Amino acid sequence: MPVLDKSTAMADAVAQIPDGARIMIGGFGVPGTPFLLIEELVRQGPKNLTIIKNDANEADMGVDRLLAAGMVQRLITSHIGLNSNAIRMMNAGELEVEFVAQGILAERIRTAGAGLKGFVSDIGMGTLLAEGKQRVEVDGHTYLFEPAIEADFALVHAARADLGGNLVYEATARNFNPLMAMAAECTIAEAETIVPIGSIEPDSVHTPAPFVDHLVALAELTEVYGVVER
Repeated sequence: MPVLDKSTAMADAVAQIPDGARIMIGGFGVPGTPFLLIEELVRQGPKNLTIIKNDANEADMGVDRLLAAGMVQRLITSHIGLNSNAIRMMNAGELEVEFVAQGILAERIRTAGAGLKGFVSDIGMGTLLAEGKQRVEVDGHTYLFEPAIEADFALVHAARADLGGNLVYEATARNFNPLMAMAAECTIAEAETIVPIGSIEPDSVHTPAPFVDHLVALAELTEVYGVVER
């Protein structure tokens, strides 16, 4: 029986992403952001992308590199306050931004991963975040219907992985990466360390292998990863 090995060259994995793709990008600020996968995406240059990420990173980092290259049509995020370029592009009409409260964003992604179409919540009622959303009556109370967010691809960063694709994240990298790995049709994971199957204790796995399609080894972490050096 052949040994399962999902190792893929970075260029080959990213080459599957076409123009117009919906891409989830993991990370909570810097921790957990797959910077080298993003750099390869910039190099290959697909256009008219929809990016789903908790934040827009900072200037000249991560998502901002996609924005600067003119590759992003729409950004679904909880905040862009650390990225002056994203703010400028939004105000100039160069970038469509959908703001989603952070917890609602996480739950909309998790819901997609669970195979559901959405959920109801009263968060945001009476605010700008509720504009245009469907209302649902439950037990005499009005709620907002929050549709699940699905994606064609998820790009995630793991601290450790085995060859089969079981992933382990560190600290706040666990915030969005596990949810996004479940909610995309194709998940590409970059990993700092890759070990043989069986080397990671089952209880230590954060994303099980069936959710991962391609595994990219990182030879070294570039300077932008510095804040998460361990």
